[in-house]
This record gives sequence, C-alpha cells and structure tokens, in this order.
Amino acid sequence: MLTYIQINAAKPRDKAWSLSDSQGLYLIIQPNGSKLWRFRYRFLDRQKTLHLGGWPQISLADARTRRDDAKKLVANGIDPALEKKRARIAAKHAAANTFEAVAQEWLVKCERDGLAPVTIEKISWLLDKAYPMIGNIPIAQITPHEALAVLRKIEATGAYESARRMRSVLSRVFRYGVATVRCDKDVAADLRGAIAVPKVKHFAAITRPSEVGVLLRAIDGYSGHKVTVMAMRLSPHVLLRPGELRQAEWTDIDFDEAIWFIPAERMKMRRPHRVPLSRQVRGAGAGAIVGGQARGHSESGRGRARRPAASTLRQVGSGSRGMGG
Repeated sequence: MLTYIQINAAKPRDKAWSLSDSQGLYLIIQPNGSKLWRFRYRFLDRQKTLHLGGWPQISLADARTRRDDAKKLVANGIDPALEKKRARIAAKHAAANTFEAVAQEWLVKCERDGLAPVTIEKISWLLDKAYPMIGNIPIAQITPHEALAVLRKIEATGAYESARRMRSVLSRVFRYGVATVRCDKDVAADLRGAIAVPKVKHFAAITRPSEVGVLLRAIDGYSGHKVTVMAMRLSPHVLLRPGELRQAEWTDIDFDEAIWFIPAERMKMRRPHRVPLSRQVRGAGAGAIVGGQARGHSESGRGRARRPAASTLRQVGSGSRGMGG
C-alpha cells in the first residue's frame, strides 16, 4: 500500500508510469509531473477504469474512500463511470437552469397563454427584484431560506402587498420548474404566512339607494371634456371597468341587435364579453353617447378619437362625490 512519502517522492519520467495502492487503486505520474488517481474494476465482464481526481487535491485517504464508494456501486450492479457521467450531465443541466432562465421561459409561456401585457409587465417588475438574490442560482438548488430572504427584503420596505405578490410569482415559477423537470418542489409554497399580511383598503362604494341618485345627478352636472362626459353617462348602464370602457371601438357595437361585444384581449379575465344595451342607451339621449363616441372613432380620419380620462371614470366606479362641475 502506498504512503504519503512514496507519493511525494515519485518523480516524472519520459513516459507515464504508475504506483499501485490496493484493491484496484493506483496513481499515475505523468511526464509533466501531475499525479492522477485511477481505479481499475470489472463491470459486466469488462475491464474499466474510473478517474478519481488528482493528487494532492485528492489525498490518499480520499482516493481510498472514493474507491470504496465505487466498489459499492459495482456490487449493486451500477457502473461507477456511467454514474459519474450522469452526475456531471445533471450538474451541467442544473447550472444552465438558473432561476432567472426558468422565469424568463415561464414569462414567454404566459405571453403565449394570452396574459395581458400589463400583467406581464407587473410580473417582470417583481422578478427583477428577485434576480439579484436568486437569479443566478440553479432553480433546483434554491432553498426556502433563500426564497424567504427575497420576500423579507421587500417586506422591510413596508411594501407588504408587493411581498405577498412576490411570493405568489415565485411559487408560479417554481411550479413551472417542477412541470418542466427543472426542480423537485415549489419551495415558496410553504412560505404562506411568513410575511406580514397587508391591510385591506376598501374603495369607496355606494351602499344606500338614495346615494345612487346623488351620483347620477353629479354625472349629469359634470362639465369636463365632451368625450369624458359621454363615457361617464354611459358607465352606469353598462357597468364595465374603466379600461374596457375607454378602449371602446365602434366595430364592437351591434346597434341593430343592441349588443356591445368586447373581445377577450380587452377583458381583464381574457374572455369575450357581451353587454346588452338598455332602452336608455338606445334612446335618443343615451344612444348618442354610444353612437357619437363609437362613430367618432371611425370618422375622425385618425383611427381613434380622444379617450375619456381613466381617473375620472374610476371616480364613477367608486361613487366619488368629488365630481361636481
């Protein structure tokens, strides 16, 4: 069996030569002076050699331990050389599948699935905050502690809602990683309850019938831009979100059938929506709101007319009392 003194004293020759240790372990001394550990074994009646690393990085004791581990694999019907190759491929695969790489791939999928551009933008904004901490780590190696650190950093700024949304986004990326065989579990799933819960802030809303009349009179008395006035008068009849109302196109409206068709790409839930137009909307007064606004888009010569102000329409949705003209 070899000793440290023998290994240290071994000098290079014109050709590679070897020093035997025991049970198939030996050391090759190369002409350039490097000393490499090898393990010779038989697997399925074939003579094979396993590379164990170089000396002194791999000590004599370490080399013997690696030899013994390889012998156990052989005894269990596993080729240690093939197992080493698989481990190397897995390590290379893991290094290529960092959290950021998987997250970017998931974002592309979200776009293909029809997620709204504004939603993609919000998710990207959150992920940009996570990348400096875990972006370069293979997704399969990220621990719950590292994911929690991302949340804690946002929580420390008082942005509790952003921290809550971040946990949800991280969880979705990890679930995508599991589905595409890049990691074994969603490490963010167990972090629910680990951060402060944001206080719910309810928007102002009309709760008494008498207040509806106050709101409608305020709308009638509003003296802003003509397009905004028309949109505000239309809003109580169609009950649409401000963005859906602002993006109205004349081609969406079937005046004969009195139906407003809103395509999926303009709906928050990405599903097409149909709004029946009431008698008031089709009447001489409110009918001009729809007809004037919609046809104004096509007759302007520029494709689209001026859009009503989003902030003003949100006031209508919340029953704001600050709309007096």
